[in-house]
Amino acid sequence: MAEKVKFFCLWVLMVMLVSSSSAVIGQGEGSDAFAPEEAVGSRREMVPAFFIFGDSLIDNGNNNNLQSFAKANYFPYGIDFEGGPTGRFSNGYTMVDEIAELLGLPLIPAYSEASGDQVLHGVNYASAAAGILDITGRNFVGRIPFNQQIKNFENTLDQITGNLGAVELAQALGRSIFFVGMGSNDYLNNYLMPNYPTRNEYNGQQYADLLIQQYSQQLTRMYNLGARKFVLAGLGLMGCIPSILAQSPIGRCSDEVNQLMIPFNANIKMMMNSLSTNLPGSHFTYIDVRNMFNDILTNYRSYGFSVINRGCCGIGRNRGQITCLPFQTPCPNRDQYVFWDAFHPTEAVNIIMGRKAFSGDQTVVSPINIQQLANL
Repeated sequence: MAEKVKFFCLWVLMVMLVSSSSAVIGQGEGSDAFAPEEAVGSRREMVPAFFIFGDSLIDNGNNNNLQSFAKANYFPYGIDFEGGPTGRFSNGYTMVDEIAELLGLPLIPAYSEASGDQVLHGVNYASAAAGILDITGRNFVGRIPFNQQIKNFENTLDQITGNLGAVELAQALGRSIFFVGMGSNDYLNNYLMPNYPTRNEYNGQQYADLLIQQYSQQLTRMYNLGARKFVLAGLGLMGCIPSILAQSPIGRCSDEVNQLMIPFNANIKMMMNSLSTNLPGSHFTYIDVRNMFNDILTNYRSYGFSVINRGCCGIGRNRGQITCLPFQTPCPNRDQYVFWDAFHPTEAVNIIMGRKAFSGDQTVVSPINIQQLANL
């Protein structure tokens, strides 16, 4: 626990030295989000729009203007992204960037940056350090919890309603994809944090039940706002990320942390079945991130990776004790690394996972994949 506190304090001190500047994300624009036969380049748009909710794994700049220690709008983040640093916690693409392209859509703008016609193909509301619970991530000060992300989606709907009638809007939303990737921070930046009482109040199963109870209510709110096609990402092998590896003298994955996620993932599947029954016209798809990531870590060489136990950018043991600092020189062979920094995968991994989620079989995405969901 002392190492966690030390890590957090060092990271906070370093980030406070950074004079953050808001990076403008270069986005492609389409003329009408609700005409799915139109093409972006040579691609046909499979759905009217793509709405994204989550945390730093898929945040693309919503924390840039917040008073927050959870930011990535500085070099070398974005070193392999055409627009440079944007707020993505990666060297390049996130998983949802790849999925957006596969859906035939332009890259989806961050809520904090989107305006005018940009919102018509969808909006990314994800925020680093955010959780299902509002209290999650408070160590990083500013963040946008899932409840507030849903409120921001309501604001977007008010904006779109000015261009569309209520019936047309409802039809378009019903065909759009809603991606939700929440829960990681509820463990890493709540349950496992020494300055939170959570671990003393709940065992693993009780905490997973608490999270899912809240999660179910939040997804129901989204349904009541018009969402029908949901993609829910499960939690991966967080016991194998560099920040956790760094806490082991021999750099071994934490079985305790990996086991902690199992009840949550199981609860998501049960919740999906319940919501599908109780919310007419709804469709839910589950991305088995744990299975995907286990496959990548086990068969890493077949995917072209050579380094699976440390970050490409970071400081200390496993390059995970202090995460990627401003203007730090990252590894040159980024495509050979599974992890970009102490917590997040590289673009190479994000692209693999995005493609598996889009067109994979039921071992990684079920009951149907995103491509099939889009075609319903």
